[in-house]
Amino acid sequence: MKVALLSPIAWRTPPKHYGPWERVVSLLCEGLLELGVEVTLFATGDSFTGAQLDFICPRPYEEDPEIDPKVWECLHIAHLFERAGEFDLIHNNYDFLPLTYSRLVNTPVVTTIHGFSSPRILPVFQEYNKSSHYISISNADRHPSLDYLATVYHGIDLESFPFVSTAGGYLLYFGRIHPDKGTAEAIEIAGAFGMPLVMAGIVQDQRYFDELVAPRLEKGRVEFIGSVGPDRRGGLLGGAFALLHPISFAEPFGLSVVEAMACGTPVVAFSRGSMPEIIRHGTTGFLVDNVAEATAALGQIPALDRQDCRRWAEQRFSRKRMAQDYLAVYQQILQHHVCAPDVHLAEAPEPAHN
Repeated sequence: MKVALLSPIAWRTPPKHYGPWERVVSLLCEGLLELGVEVTLFATGDSFTGAQLDFICPRPYEEDPEIDPKVWECLHIAHLFERAGEFDLIHNNYDFLPLTYSRLVNTPVVTTIHGFSSPRILPVFQEYNKSSHYISISNADRHPSLDYLATVYHGIDLESFPFVSTAGGYLLYFGRIHPDKGTAEAIEIAGAFGMPLVMAGIVQDQRYFDELVAPRLEKGRVEFIGSVGPDRRGGLLGGAFALLHPISFAEPFGLSVVEAMACGTPVVAFSRGSMPEIIRHGTTGFLVDNVAEATAALGQIPALDRQDCRRWAEQRFSRKRMAQDYLAVYQQILQHHVCAPDVHLAEAPEPAHN
């Protein structure tokens, strides 16, 4: 089986620091190679992979202001589709734009929908609903107007997140500095609980940071350490007492949540979006609705077994499991493509019970 894997070009694949979509594509690519799939990765020219790398954009546009995103994403996507006939299947991880190329080729296209940035992009997904194959990354992130072939949860490289049996003495916030991610609420929770807070991530909303985060920074109590690369993620996540994830939006998935649990670190998260699917309430952390409930939940963290967090991550969120699930999807699509190209997509799976 020959698969063309389309990655975004905002960041390198895998990313140096931030870049969740690129990180997932990289993990999937290497996982598919281990299963014997012949993969060509379409990503930035500075990407690293064991697969064949093909590129037209030399560097990520988020790292080089000379690279215009609109221009180079068009070149990047067209570059792949001009080679479509060489592959059995194209796996699109670049949002909605590649769908507009999909009817111009005979190669089947599967699209992983990594969340909806805005309702305004829905018309594209709706237009290509019957001629493409959609994968959701959580049952919570499905739009009722679309058909889905499967839900495939993201997987992580478990070896990069070693288990830590003893809880540390700080709380951790790991994510974008943005109102959606609840940075200010994390500071409130940590202050109410009386434990130091370490915050890691890129500043995505500078005004929010300047007004609600920066004035509350205090060495030894609330510290911001910026973006953290792969070499430091495991140690930082594993050393925490708990990860705080007080999101204010329906998050499609949460890589840092899974990574924390892989290290043995429980998570206290606001119960929105995919969180009830990712966290096993009362075993790998707690699902709460507000700052007060989160503060109270932290008092119950010592009663949890950190080994349960690790086991949960191993069972549900490994790179191998993700690659196997996608391979099964590819095989289903190719069988239908040969036998019945217009077959109706499968029913959505039932949400997992925690």
